[in-house]
Amino acid sequence: MKSFVLIFCLCLVSGCVVLSDPRPDTELVRFYASPNFGERRANFVILHHTSNDDLIRTRAVLTNPLSGVSSHYLIGQSGEIFQLVAESKRAWHAGESWWGGQTDMNSASIGIELDNNGKEPFSAAQIDALLTLLRDIQQRHNIPRANFLGHADVAPARKTDPSALFPWSLLAAEGFGLWCDTPHDGWLTVSPALADGGLSNFFLALTALGYDPREPKAALTAFRRHFYPDGLDDETGTPSAEEHALLSCLLEQKKER
Repeated sequence: MKSFVLIFCLCLVSGCVVLSDPRPDTELVRFYASPNFGERRANFVILHHTSNDDLIRTRAVLTNPLSGVSSHYLIGQSGEIFQLVAESKRAWHAGESWWGGQTDMNSASIGIELDNNGKEPFSAAQIDALLTLLRDIQQRHNIPRANFLGHADVAPARKTDPSALFPWSLLAAEGFGLWCDTPHDGWLTVSPALADGGLSNFFLALTALGYDPREPKAALTAFRRHFYPDGLDDETGTPSAEEHALLSCLLEQKKER
C-alpha cells in the first residue's frame, strides 16, 4: 500500500493519471487519455418477443438495475416505440450467443423487444412500427440485409424468440433479412456444396449461414423456426431435400448481399 501511495504521488508530480482502482496482482496501469476514439456502431439487429402480455411490466424489468437485462427498443402491440438504451451503447439482450463466429452479439447489435407472449400473431400496428424503426436504423447504420436476425438464431440452444409466427418473409420483402419463397421447380436445384445431400455438408452450410456449429440439432430447429416452420414437426433431425435446397438458396442470397 505504501509503495502504491508513493507511485501515486510521483505520478501526480509527473503529470500522469493513475487508475483509481488498480487491478490486484498486476503491474500498475497508468492511463493517458486520448481524444482519438469513437462510439461503437452496431452491425446487427436482433429481434425478440417478450414472452408475456404485460408491456408495462416488461418495460419495468428492462429498466430495473437489478434485472441485468435490457434492450435498445421495446415495441408495444399498438405500435408505440420506447427507446431504453442509446444505440451507441451495449444493451444486455442477447446473452451467450454465436453468429458467424462472433460470440458476443451484445457488443455488435441493436436489440429490439416486441410485446408478444410467443403464442400469438404479431399485430399489424406492431409490425408497421417495427418496419419504420428498421428503416431508420438501417439508413443510419448501413446494416447488411443478412444481419437482421432473431434471438433464437444467435442462441439456438436457449431461445425460441421471435416465435415461428413472426413474419420474416414480410420483413425480407422490405430488405430486412434473407428469405426464399415456397419451393418451385427451379428452387430445388441444389448447389454443388450440398449436392450429395449429406448431413455433414448440410450442417457445414448451416454454419456458413451463421449458425453455431457446436449445437447442430438446436441450430436446425432455429433454422426451421426462422425459414421453414413447416419443418418444425419433423422430429427425426434429418434435413429434407427442400431444406437442403432452401439453405442453398439462402447462401446464394447472402453471397449476393
